[in-house]
Amino acid sequence: MELVKHLFAAFLVFVAACDVAAQPHWSLPQRKQERLPLPVQQSNPPPPAAPFDKCQVREEEKIQCGTPEITAEQCESINCCHDGRHCYYGKAVTVQCTRDGQFVVVVARDATTPHVDVESVSLLEMDEASCSPVDATSAFVIFQFPVTSCGTILKEEDGFVVYENHMSSSYEVGVGPRGSVTRDSHFELLFQCRYFGSAVEALVMEVNSLPAPVPVAALGPLRVELRLGNGQCHRKGCVEDEAAYTSFYTAADYPITKVLREPVHVEVHVLERSDPNIVLNLEHCWATSNPNPQSLPQWNLLVDGCPYADDRYQTTVLPVDHSSGLYYPTHYKRFVMKMFTFVDHNTLEPQRDSIFIHCTTAVCHQSSTSSCEQPCHRQKRAATEKIYSQRALVSSKEVILTSRPSSVAPMERQSR
Repeated sequence: MELVKHLFAAFLVFVAACDVAAQPHWSLPQRKQERLPLPVQQSNPPPPAAPFDKCQVREEEKIQCGTPEITAEQCESINCCHDGRHCYYGKAVTVQCTRDGQFVVVVARDATTPHVDVESVSLLEMDEASCSPVDATSAFVIFQFPVTSCGTILKEEDGFVVYENHMSSSYEVGVGPRGSVTRDSHFELLFQCRYFGSAVEALVMEVNSLPAPVPVAALGPLRVELRLGNGQCHRKGCVEDEAAYTSFYTAADYPITKVLREPVHVEVHVLERSDPNIVLNLEHCWATSNPNPQSLPQWNLLVDGCPYADDRYQTTVLPVDHSSGLYYPTHYKRFVMKMFTFVDHNTLEPQRDSIFIHCTTAVCHQSSTSSCEQPCHRQKRAATEKIYSQRALVSSKEVILTSRPSSVAPMERQSR
C-alpha cells in the first residue's frame, strides 16, 4: 500500500472579526474545560449551513470553541455549536482567523464519508515545528500557526491583504497487477485570512468527491443474470447481508450510487433452469471503469471463486442454502464487495467515479465422482474433477461513487 494525497469537493465560508479585541497571543485550542480565546465574528456572506448532524458530538469528544462566557449567538457566528452551556467545534472543517495574525484550523474525523483519518491530515509545507498539529484526538485534529509561516502565500486583492494556505489528507492505495484503487476519503483544503483596516475575514474552500455501483444481466449460451441487492434491515436482530437480497435494483434505478467502502451486495444466478443437480460457480469476478470487461484498469474481486487475496478489503463470499428460501439455491452465488474508486497507476490520483462489475461463470454438474465445491481456505484443493458444460460472462451496469449515502440527509453545505 502507498500513501498519497488528493482532493475532494468545495464550499466557501466567510468569517469576520469586527467586534473582537486584538489578542496578544492565542492559547492552544483545548478540550472544553480549557479556556479558548474568542475567534472572529461572522460577516456577509454567511457560511454555508453545517453538514448534517454536525453538532451531534459525543460529550467526551467535545473541544471548546471560544471563551467560556461566549454566548450561543456568538458561538454560531463563528461556525461552532452551542449546547446551552458550552460552545464547541462540530463535525466539520472549521477555519478561524485572529486579529493578531493566527490561523486556527480544526478538522473533524466525521467531515468526510468514510471518516477521514485525522492523523493523516497535514499542511502541504511542514518545515517548522509550529506547522504540526497543536492538539489531536481520535475525533479532531487542531492546527494553530502564524499567517506568515508554513508556506503561506501573501497577496493583495481588492485592498485586502490575503494570506492563503493549503492542507490535505493522505489516503491508502491498493496496487494490483492490472489497476489501482482506493477506499479512503481524501480532501484538500484551501483557506485564507483576509485583512482590511479593522476587518478580518476567513475564506475557506474545501474539496471532496465520491461515486457508486449498479448491476444487470447478460445473455449467452448460458443465461445468467447479475443484479445488486438493495434490501434493508427494518427490525431488531435483522442480518444485513441476508436482508440485502430481499429486493434488488431495477433497470430504472441505474445508475445507483454508493460511498467509499459501502457494501455492494452482488448476486449472480442461472435463468430458466430447473435441474437441481447443476451448480453455478463463479470463476473470476472483477471491476473496470467502463462497460468493456477487457478494458484497463481492472481490479480483481474473486479469483477461482475465492476472494482476491491482495485486497485489503477482501470480497466476502456468502453461503446460499435452503434456508434462503430459494427453490434451487445451487443456481445462485452471492458476494459482498466494498465500494472503491480507481486510481491513476502513474500519479496515484483518483480518476474514475464509476465501476462496472463482471463475472465469468460456469455450470458444474454434481455427481458421486464430481464435486463442484470451490474451497478457498485450504492448502490443498479437492482432487475430484469438476465437469463444466457451459460458461458465460455477465456484467453489471454502471455503479457511481457519491459523497453521501442516499439514506442519509444531505450535507447542509454548498458543494459542487
